[in-house]
Amino acid sequence: MRIRLQAPGWDRDLAVEAGDAPAPTGRQVTVAIEACGVCHRDLIDRAGRFPFMQVPITPGHEAVGRITAVGPDVTLWRVGDRVASMHRDSCGACPACEAGETSLCLRAAAVLGLLVDGGYATTMTVPERALYRVPDDLDAAQAAVLHCTFGTAYRGLTRGGRLAPGMRVLVTGGNGGVGAAAIQIATRLGATVIAQVRRADHVAMVEGLGATAVIVDGDGRFHKRLPGGLVDVALDCVGAPTFNAALRSLNVGGRMVAIGNVVEERVELNLGWIITRGVQITGSSGATAEEMAAVVALHAAQPFALPIHARLPLTDADRAQRLVAAGNLAGRIVLVPGL
Repeated sequence: MRIRLQAPGWDRDLAVEAGDAPAPTGRQVTVAIEACGVCHRDLIDRAGRFPFMQVPITPGHEAVGRITAVGPDVTLWRVGDRVASMHRDSCGACPACEAGETSLCLRAAAVLGLLVDGGYATTMTVPERALYRVPDDLDAAQAAVLHCTFGTAYRGLTRGGRLAPGMRVLVTGGNGGVGAAAIQIATRLGATVIAQVRRADHVAMVEGLGATAVIVDGDGRFHKRLPGGLVDVALDCVGAPTFNAALRSLNVGGRMVAIGNVVEERVELNLGWIITRGVQITGSSGATAEEMAAVVALHAAQPFALPIHARLPLTDADRAQRLVAAGNLAGRIVLVPGL
């Protein structure tokens, strides 16, 4: 079974079709899917924001399962390995890949859910470089969303933010999947975390994840009431609604890491303020297989809380996307074949 997006837009539901993924060739593998997360990027894909999207297509880039078949040229995996997907493959030869920045590959040909069929299915066939290893004992729903939540947060904090013990970190959208992950990782790495949320009923959950302070703010002015003063690193998991307030939360020489773009709006910047404060702004996306190995090791040493809002049957994919679009979830929604 697989879910199909026949054409961009929300005017008709996602289709449910019979059938399995094709047999792997070359350096491809086939994965029997245990679960697949419903990510905000899936909504952007469905809205048609990427003109190069190939349709019809099976959405989803947050899948976990076991390899059931391998192509003749596969070297990284064997049948029976438990793996999870990254959102795309990597070529291994471009300047980004040669520098170890495989999540920024310039020649990625298999972007799951955009250029090749993704994980809203019972099986998928993908390039071997689009996967990383996950432990056998990790819950399927949690394993599915590990890359896009904890992987994204880990890379943003360690590579973009250059986080060190004792630093003060601001995390916007602390109740979301990436925000909740960032709070836990930053705390685990010895930082003090201030989190921003839009609703008071999210405060208890976010405090429980390790945030020292939580600011309830929906108007983008939270930089004026930061407890304890300015921060060393700001991780913006939202985008335009919080970007400038997060930027103005930085101390002199602070680092701003942009990883969220939930409303696809442009932001205006005060260049004079940026120059005179000496702050740095960088973007961050996804994580490499090596970074995911570090995330998995952190989880194995002391399990993270990976909030799952709901586990839904694969046939509820359309409803799942509409729930994510409505927002205000306490964790992630995951599709589970066989429910």
